[in-house]
Amino acid sequence: MRITLVYDNTVCRRELTADWGFSCLIEMEGSPKILFDTGAKGHILLSNMEKLAIDPSTVEIVVISHFHWDHTGGLADFLEVNHTAKLYLPASFRKSFPGREVVEVAESIQVCENVYSTGELEGIEQSLVLKTDTGLVVIAGCSHPGVGTILKAASQFGNVSALIGGLHGFREFGLLQDLQLVCACHCTQHQSEIKRLYPEKWVEGGAGKVLSFYPHLSCRLHRR
Repeated sequence: MRITLVYDNTVCRRELTADWGFSCLIEMEGSPKILFDTGAKGHILLSNMEKLAIDPSTVEIVVISHFHWDHTGGLADFLEVNHTAKLYLPASFRKSFPGREVVEVAESIQVCENVYSTGELEGIEQSLVLKTDTGLVVIAGCSHPGVGTILKAASQFGNVSALIGGLHGFREFGLLQDLQLVCACHCTQHQSEIKRLYPEKWVEGGAGKVLSFYPHLSCRLHRR
């Protein structure tokens, strides 16, 4: 399984553009390509995808975590170049997409093989849960419902080993103790504290970061 950060507040490759927002591409063997969130600006999203050699037309599923502009701003431009992707939108999204297959997510559901949604938690945000041989990988947009709430919802599918995404306002650092990997990016205010407390778990984010999870090994990554 490979997760590529496409849109983030920082970059780890100079040719990419940093901007306030979040998006990542999820590639799992035997499952469709999934774009999670679309950042704030479509031209930055599509430019970063091009420079990362990601063809938008190959994305089969788009999952939006929540309605905030920094996660949905690039959606319209993306849909102009991708005419077939199925949309998984939180129930509070309240926007129609004529001619597009849309799944309104309220409760936890299976998106595809080994991929699940936590459901829309606290009426605002859904996170994705990816099943791997080494545990669950949770991808969050901003964690507005709270990291504890998200991890609890995800744990119905197994043991959580990794957390990736925005951790807005998060200070309950003890919740990360049992995880193997934390890549806290986008709106996370206390990145330095998480890194100080858990240097062995910490992975720096930024657009262009590629995290690869290999079967039968501990939940580590390929750094690029």
